[in-house]
Amino acid sequence: MVYFAKSDALNRLPKQFFADLVVKTNAAIAKGYDVINLGQGNPDQPTPPHIVKSLQEAAANPLYHKYSPFRGYDFLKEAIATFYKREYDVDLDPKTEVAILFGSKTGLVEIGECLLNSGDTVLMPDPGYPDYLSGFALANLNMELMPLREENAFLPDYGSMPESLLDKAKLMFLNYPNNPTSATAPADFFEETVKTAEQHNICVLHDFAYGALGFDGEKPRSFLQTPGAKEVGIETYTLSKTYNMAGWRVGFALGNKSVIEAIELFQDHYFVSLFGGIQEASAKALLGPQDCVHELVQRYETRRNAFFDAAKKIGWNAVPSKGSFFGWLPVPKGYSSESFFEYVLEKAHVVLAPGVGFGAGGENYVRIGLLSEPDRLTEAVERIGKLHLFD
Repeated sequence: MVYFAKSDALNRLPKQFFADLVVKTNAAIAKGYDVINLGQGNPDQPTPPHIVKSLQEAAANPLYHKYSPFRGYDFLKEAIATFYKREYDVDLDPKTEVAILFGSKTGLVEIGECLLNSGDTVLMPDPGYPDYLSGFALANLNMELMPLREENAFLPDYGSMPESLLDKAKLMFLNYPNNPTSATAPADFFEETVKTAEQHNICVLHDFAYGALGFDGEKPRSFLQTPGAKEVGIETYTLSKTYNMAGWRVGFALGNKSVIEAIELFQDHYFVSLFGGIQEASAKALLGPQDCVHELVQRYETRRNAFFDAAKKIGWNAVPSKGSFFGWLPVPKGYSSESFFEYVLEKAHVVLAPGVGFGAGGENYVRIGLLSEPDRLTEAVERIGKLHLFD
């Protein structure tokens, strides 16, 4: 067999840090241990029945058995615009300010190739979602880090960033509610972001994947609610978390017309849009009853409360999550995030996600997923408590 070498672009892709963790987790399960996995980020609830029924009915429509329009059906783009007006009071032109994505991850990875050239600079939050790095590698971009520190509420501090760096940057990634820190962003931060982007001609991409998941009665803000936001950037959204539709791969990008056009042009050469039946069901999810979303948020908040109440009892102190379905907690003294993960897996059979997997700025923390019911979350904390790491 002839061996054909991978391209330079593929060889630049980062190593999947969490692949090794999955191997170690599966090894513990194979030994027969009752492993509680808090390291995952995959929604655990099924898609609401009325959305599933919509797909079942739409799948029988012969129209959808043909190629979809390259840039998606107008009815889905109109539903997206209606959803954003209803939820955030943001006006969007469905024809020019909305692009349909194959899950929001696609938009996050392809944006660099849509807007930047090899060697251009992009600003990356540290810690941050690891798959941002994949797009940077494929487009051969120069990545500069924006530290997210607890003392600054896990928000970038633009005032501490060199003017020369801001002048050089062409693209900035933000993500609130944040993965992994679970922080949310206030209105004045987004206002400062718009001002900074205008001054330095930076395109902002706000990853709003967890936009529906805010706690204590606080609804997370859309970046597009900020005056001037559409002039300097876009927001990506996904149905994966809001409606438990992770496997359906439905997302969208919204905002700046020139960026939306670049995304749609790029996708013209890769895809022929989503299956029409999925688009119809997605439109009905956005426009239909939202009780399922409110119930989901309450479920995650109940889980959050159970976990952090239990953590407080064992002396594992951290600020309860403000949004997303994650928690972000410090590791005990004497441990790195990875050694803490390994020790807890070995001794308590609980899986945590080491913070260093999200960047150097995540060291000394672990991320937990609120993707189990309260009794299992409480049990996980109690198992860790028996190790007396926080006494």
